[in-house]
Amino acid sequence: MTEHPRSPKTGNPRPYAMTRRAEQVDETRQQIVDAAVHLHGTLGPAATTIAAIAQHAGVTRLTVYRHFPDATALFTACSQDWLSRRTLPRPDQWARIDDPVERLRTGLADLYRYYRTDPQMLALIHRDIHAVPEPIRSARYAEAQHQTDILTAPFADPGEPERRLRRALTAHATAFPTWQSLCEHQGLTDAEAVAAMTALVTRLPADDT
Repeated sequence: MTEHPRSPKTGNPRPYAMTRRAEQVDETRQQIVDAAVHLHGTLGPAATTIAAIAQHAGVTRLTVYRHFPDATALFTACSQDWLSRRTLPRPDQWARIDDPVERLRTGLADLYRYYRTDPQMLALIHRDIHAVPEPIRSARYAEAQHQTDILTAPFADPGEPERRLRRALTAHATAFPTWQSLCEHQGLTDAEAVAAMTALVTRLPADDT
Protein backbone atom coordinates (compact mmCIF):
# COMPACT_ATOMS: atom_id res chain seq x y z
CA MET A 1 0.00 0.00 0.00
CA THR A 2 1.36 3.36 -1.00
CA GLU A 3 1.33 5.97 1.77
CA HIS A 4 0.37 9.46 0.74
CA PRO A 5 2.32 12.27 2.40
CA ARG A 6 0.31 14.03 5.04
CA SER A 7 -0.31 17.72 4.81
CA PRO A 8 1.44 19.68 7.57
CA LYS A 9 -0.85 20.91 10.30
CA THR A 10 -1.49 24.58 9.89
CA GLY A 11 -3.19 25.08 13.23
CA ASN A 12 -6.32 27.05 13.91
CA PRO A 13 -6.01 30.64 12.66
CA ARG A 14 -9.06 31.74 14.64
CA PRO A 15 -7.30 32.65 17.92
CA TYR A 16 -4.82 34.85 16.03
CA ALA A 17 -7.62 36.57 14.15
CA MET A 18 -9.48 37.23 17.38
CA THR A 19 -6.32 38.59 19.02
CA ARG A 20 -5.62 40.87 16.07
CA ARG A 21 -9.20 42.12 16.08
CA ALA A 22 -8.96 42.92 19.79
CA GLU A 23 -5.73 44.82 19.11
CA GLN A 24 -7.43 46.81 16.36
CA VAL A 25 -10.30 47.68 18.68
CA ASP A 26 -7.82 48.90 21.30
CA GLU A 27 -5.92 50.89 18.67
CA THR A 28 -9.10 52.56 17.46
CA ARG A 29 -10.12 53.38 21.01
CA GLN A 30 -6.73 54.96 21.69
CA GLN A 31 -6.94 56.99 18.48
CA ILE A 32 -10.25 58.40 19.67
CA VAL A 33 -8.86 59.19 23.12
CA ASP A 34 -5.77 60.84 21.62
CA ALA A 35 -7.95 62.96 19.35
CA ALA A 36 -10.21 64.05 22.20
CA VAL A 37 -7.28 64.90 24.48
CA HIS A 38 -5.68 66.95 21.70
CA LEU A 39 -8.88 68.89 21.04
CA HIS A 40 -9.55 69.44 24.75
CA GLY A 41 -6.05 70.88 25.06
CA THR A 42 -6.32 73.16 22.03
CA LEU A 43 -9.98 74.12 21.66
CA GLY A 44 -11.33 73.26 25.11
CA PRO A 45 -14.07 70.80 26.08
CA ALA A 46 -16.91 73.16 25.16
CA ALA A 47 -15.79 73.41 21.53
CA THR A 48 -14.86 69.74 21.16
CA THR A 49 -17.62 67.97 19.24
CA ILE A 50 -18.01 64.28 18.46
CA ALA A 51 -17.72 65.15 14.77
CA ALA A 52 -14.39 66.90 15.37
CA ILE A 53 -13.09 63.98 17.43
CA ALA A 54 -14.12 61.52 14.72
CA GLN A 55 -12.48 63.57 11.99
CA HIS A 56 -9.24 63.99 13.95
CA ALA A 57 -9.15 60.27 14.79
CA GLY A 58 -9.97 59.21 11.23
CA VAL A 59 -13.11 57.31 12.20
CA THR A 60 -16.85 57.81 11.94
CA ARG A 61 -19.04 59.35 14.62
CA LEU A 62 -20.74 55.97 14.98
CA THR A 63 -17.38 54.44 15.84
CA VAL A 64 -16.82 57.05 18.53
CA TYR A 65 -20.22 56.28 20.05
CA ARG A 66 -19.56 52.56 19.79
CA HIS A 67 -16.51 52.95 22.02
CA PHE A 68 -17.88 55.75 24.22
CA PRO A 69 -21.68 55.80 24.47
CA ASP A 70 -21.84 59.08 26.41
CA ALA A 71 -19.81 62.16 27.32
CA THR A 72 -18.94 60.86 30.77
CA ALA A 73 -17.36 57.69 29.39
CA LEU A 74 -15.32 59.66 26.85
CA PHE A 75 -14.22 62.35 29.29
CA THR A 76 -13.28 59.75 31.90
CA ALA A 77 -11.08 57.93 29.40
CA CYS A 78 -9.46 61.19 28.32
CA SER A 79 -8.80 62.25 31.91
CA GLN A 80 -7.27 58.90 32.80
CA ASP A 81 -5.05 58.99 29.73
CA TRP A 82 -3.87 62.56 30.36
CA LEU A 83 -3.27 61.98 34.07
CA SER A 84 -1.35 58.76 33.39
CA ARG A 85 1.28 60.81 31.57
CA ARG A 86 1.99 63.05 34.56
CA THR A 87 3.42 62.89 38.05
CA LEU A 88 0.40 63.72 40.16
CA PRO A 89 0.33 65.56 43.50
CA ARG A 90 0.75 63.25 46.49
CA PRO A 91 -1.46 64.41 49.40
CA ASP A 92 -0.63 61.18 51.23
CA GLN A 93 2.98 62.33 51.44
CA TRP A 94 1.99 65.80 52.66
CA ALA A 95 0.03 64.17 55.48
CA ARG A 96 3.22 62.63 56.86
CA ILE A 97 4.57 66.09 57.74
CA ASP A 98 3.54 67.17 61.24
CA ASP A 99 4.62 70.82 61.10
CA PRO A 100 1.66 72.81 59.69
CA VAL A 101 3.74 75.41 57.85
CA GLU A 102 6.07 72.85 56.30
CA ARG A 103 3.12 70.68 55.29
CA LEU A 104 1.45 73.66 53.62
CA ARG A 105 4.64 74.67 51.86
CA THR A 106 5.26 71.14 50.61
CA GLY A 107 1.69 70.72 49.38
CA LEU A 108 1.66 74.01 47.50
CA ALA A 109 5.02 73.26 45.88
CA ASP A 110 3.73 69.86 44.78
CA LEU A 111 0.54 71.34 43.31
CA TYR A 112 2.30 74.21 41.55
CA ARG A 113 4.80 71.78 40.01
CA TYR A 114 1.88 69.77 38.68
CA TYR A 115 0.08 72.83 37.32
CA ARG A 116 3.17 73.79 35.34
CA THR A 117 3.22 70.47 33.44
CA ASP A 118 0.35 71.51 31.15
CA PRO A 119 -1.11 74.90 32.09
CA GLN A 120 -2.92 75.28 28.75
CA MET A 121 -4.96 72.13 29.26
CA LEU A 122 -5.80 73.05 32.85
CA ALA A 123 -6.76 76.59 31.86
CA LEU A 124 -9.14 75.33 29.17
CA ILE A 125 -10.69 72.77 31.53
CA HIS A 126 -11.32 75.48 34.14
CA ARG A 127 -12.67 77.86 31.51
CA ASP A 128 -15.07 75.23 30.16
CA ILE A 129 -15.92 73.58 33.47
CA HIS A 130 -19.62 73.87 32.58
CA ALA A 131 -19.01 71.45 29.68
CA VAL A 132 -17.32 68.84 31.88
CA PRO A 133 -19.68 65.98 32.85
CA GLU A 134 -21.07 66.32 36.36
CA PRO A 135 -19.46 63.13 37.76
CA ILE A 136 -16.03 64.43 36.70
CA ARG A 137 -16.72 67.85 38.24
CA SER A 138 -17.88 66.25 41.49
CA ALA A 139 -14.78 64.06 41.68
CA ARG A 140 -12.52 67.06 41.11
CA TYR A 141 -14.35 69.06 43.79
CA ALA A 142 -13.99 66.19 46.27
CA GLU A 143 -10.29 65.93 45.46
CA ALA A 144 -9.80 69.66 46.10
CA GLN A 145 -11.67 69.39 49.39
CA HIS A 146 -9.47 66.47 50.43
CA GLN A 147 -6.32 68.45 49.65
CA THR A 148 -7.59 71.38 51.72
CA ASP A 149 -8.48 69.05 54.59
CA ILE A 150 -4.95 67.66 54.69
CA LEU A 151 -3.26 71.05 54.51
CA THR A 152 -5.39 72.68 57.22
CA ALA A 153 -5.50 69.72 59.64
CA PRO A 154 -2.29 70.51 61.62
CA PHE A 155 -3.22 74.13 62.38
CA ALA A 156 -4.54 74.69 65.91
CA ASP A 157 -6.98 77.52 65.31
CA PRO A 158 -8.55 78.93 68.50
CA GLY A 159 -12.08 79.21 67.13
CA GLU A 160 -14.47 78.72 64.24
CA PRO A 161 -13.87 82.14 62.60
CA GLU A 162 -10.14 81.49 62.36
CA ARG A 163 -10.68 77.97 61.10
CA ARG A 164 -13.09 79.11 58.37
CA LEU A 165 -10.77 81.89 57.26
CA ARG A 166 -7.71 79.66 57.11
CA ARG A 167 -9.61 77.01 55.18
CA ALA A 168 -10.85 79.57 52.66
CA LEU A 169 -7.35 80.96 52.16
CA THR A 170 -5.91 77.46 51.79
CA ALA A 171 -8.52 76.52 49.18
CA HIS A 172 -7.67 79.74 47.34
CA ALA A 173 -3.94 79.03 47.51
CA THR A 174 -4.30 75.50 46.14
CA ALA A 175 -6.53 76.45 43.21
CA PHE A 176 -5.13 76.39 39.68
CA PRO A 177 -6.41 79.91 38.84
CA THR A 178 -4.40 81.28 41.79
CA TRP A 179 -1.22 79.72 40.45
CA GLN A 180 -2.10 80.91 36.95
CA SER A 181 -2.57 84.50 38.15
CA LEU A 182 0.62 84.60 40.22
CA CYS A 183 2.96 82.71 37.90
CA GLU A 184 1.64 83.03 34.36
CA HIS A 185 0.07 86.49 34.57
CA GLN A 186 2.32 88.17 37.16
CA GLY A 187 5.54 86.34 36.37
CA LEU A 188 6.34 84.87 39.79
CA THR A 189 8.34 81.68 40.00
CA ASP A 190 6.72 78.66 41.62
CA ALA A 191 8.93 79.15 44.68
CA GLU A 192 7.91 82.80 45.00
CA ALA A 193 4.24 81.91 44.67
CA VAL A 194 4.59 79.18 47.30
CA ALA A 195 6.24 81.61 49.71
CA ALA A 196 3.56 84.26 49.13
CA MET A 197 0.64 81.88 49.61
CA THR A 198 2.25 80.22 52.63
CA ALA A 199 2.59 83.62 54.26
CA LEU A 200 -1.02 84.48 53.42
CA VAL A 201 -2.42 81.29 54.93
CA THR A 202 -0.23 81.14 58.03
CA ARG A 203 -0.53 84.79 59.06
CA LEU A 204 -4.23 85.37 59.45
CA PRO A 205 -5.31 89.02 59.53
CA ALA A 206 -5.77 90.32 63.06
CA ASP A 207 -9.35 90.60 64.29
CA ASP A 208 -9.86 94.36 64.76
CA THR A 209 -13.48 94.12 65.77
